[in-house]
Amino acid sequence: MNKAYLLLGSNLGNRLENLEKARQHISRHAGKIVTASSVYETAPWGNENQGMFYNQVVEIGTKLLPMVLLTNTLVIENVLGRIRSNNKFGPRVIDIDLLFYNDEVINSAVLTLPHPALHKRRFTLEPLAEIAPDLMHPVLGKTVSELLAECPDNLPVTRIT
Repeated sequence: MNKAYLLLGSNLGNRLENLEKARQHISRHAGKIVTASSVYETAPWGNENQGMFYNQVVEIGTKLLPMVLLTNTLVIENVLGRIRSNNKFGPRVIDIDLLFYNDEVINSAVLTLPHPALHKRRFTLEPLAEIAPDLMHPVLGKTVSELLAECPDNLPVTRIT
């Protein structure tokens, strides 16, 4: 069984319900959720002219290979109403980012693992540190806790559940 960490985010509609639906679909089509962080309300990153996000990190056990897992998460986003636009940092019903897959390092045209910006984003590191503080970043050689302590992002991240 492979271990993967996914970041869920939503800032349109009923954000808590969107995260719940995403977890249900992930359980059915990606892997068993082993643990889930609290839900955090976070400021938008990259485009501040939009509503606040709810974010959560889940750890899953999966038999899927990384590219299949990515494909399945993109399908889940589509099923839940995500409409992709040219605005990379725009509002969305649901966003599912693959953060880590075991300790694999992948650099392809469609998938980079670990997620290339996770160490720069407090909205990712706070929930990840809640459930996996000692997880080692295989490229940077630092734990999630260490990355959080060094994170340059000072946008607000508030635990709500």
